[in-house]
Amino acid sequence: MENAMLERIRTLAVEMKPGMLDLAQRIIRCPSLTGEEKGVADILLDELNKLGYDDVFRDDWGNVVGIVHGTDAGPTIMYNGHMDHVDIGAVSEWLGYDPYGGAIDVDEIYNEAGTELEKTEVIHGRAAADTKCGIACQVYSGAILAQLKKEGFNVKGNYMVSFVVMEEPAEQIGMIGLYEDTLPKKGLKVDVVVSCEATSLKIYCGHRGRVELNVEVSGVTSHGSAPWLGVNAVLKATKLIEKVEGKYATDYKVDEKLGKSSIALTVISCSPGAMCVVPDRCNIIYDRRLVPTETPEDAIREIQDIIDKLSAEDHDFRATVKVSAVPRTTYTGKTVTLPNIKEGWRIGEDHPFVVAASNALRNIGEPVAYGYWDFGTDLAMICGRHHIAAIGYSPMQEYYCHRPVDKCRIDFMERALVGNISIFTELTKLSEDDFKL
Repeated sequence: MENAMLERIRTLAVEMKPGMLDLAQRIIRCPSLTGEEKGVADILLDELNKLGYDDVFRDDWGNVVGIVHGTDAGPTIMYNGHMDHVDIGAVSEWLGYDPYGGAIDVDEIYNEAGTELEKTEVIHGRAAADTKCGIACQVYSGAILAQLKKEGFNVKGNYMVSFVVMEEPAEQIGMIGLYEDTLPKKGLKVDVVVSCEATSLKIYCGHRGRVELNVEVSGVTSHGSAPWLGVNAVLKATKLIEKVEGKYATDYKVDEKLGKSSIALTVISCSPGAMCVVPDRCNIIYDRRLVPTETPEDAIREIQDIIDKLSAEDHDFRATVKVSAVPRTTYTGKTVTLPNIKEGWRIGEDHPFVVAASNALRNIGEPVAYGYWDFGTDLAMICGRHHIAAIGYSPMQEYYCHRPVDKCRIDFMERALVGNISIFTELTKLSEDDFKL
């Protein structure tokens, strides 16, 4: 990047900081639980239009897209975040902050390495760390590029922002709708993706996959006064739970960067669930995390093997396993049912795309470090399923996601505002071959 252009970017970043923070506060103050993202979408559409994006639209799924077209031909770099968030939980746990307040003050928060607490200016509120502060940065990075064009600077390639619905439930409905439906219909191609999921200004290069498994153990009802006349599904389920825990205590795959595969029992329920009735159904939900060499089919087969062995030992034991899938309705009225699956993925730190992003940060004096998410993101669909190169880069920190201390450092937002542009500028220098996985 030319010195004059970088100097102008830094000046514009200072000038646009108040607008970026104002946008972050406004979207934090607008609740947007999954399926209820319309208010935030409306704010973002209005902001993108005001800031001079060349193309701005809402698709049939409720996703918001904005594009700044470069003065010169080049690749399209998509910057992405999600508009929905998890429930706020108990307000009493928020240490006096309004979960939808968007308050700005000086507070303790972890440093970039996540090793020590320090006091600095932060913005509070649900989704500050997941992903509304990152969205505000991405929007205003594009605004700086739009302004540079107006001032006669050459901008190569296309800067696209996409803010999707329904990320939190994990079926990736918004991203699937955007990438597999909307973009092809509009004739838009995306070359690579930069996610604003929390990375603490590091470059994130992957995460484990996830499949939600639904196990139903069957029994026979009877009166609670005569349990021997029935088959208690909950008691039968305890056998399966014990076997599953025993298996995965020692039998798991390991990825050198992403860590080990895992399984967690997250929900258990029984029916009829009535007084004096032995339950004939017990449903168990397992959260199974997969390294990239594993598939959802592997996860199902492993549980099925345990079911088959228990059935052979106990003729009263009956159970089934399947991938969870429930209907979801977007705020635009589209109802779909998709399996709850996220693919695992990892891109090499030596991949040309990652190297270019790293050099971009070095070029503006930023330190370079790499990381991998503990949780899953919509990049599972982009990189894991469609093999489009992707990374994460944002000012938020994983530690604060989904917690009642949800907040983001403002100094990190300022740095990400320039970092996004530097990464974009460096990536647009690459060839199509450099983006291949």
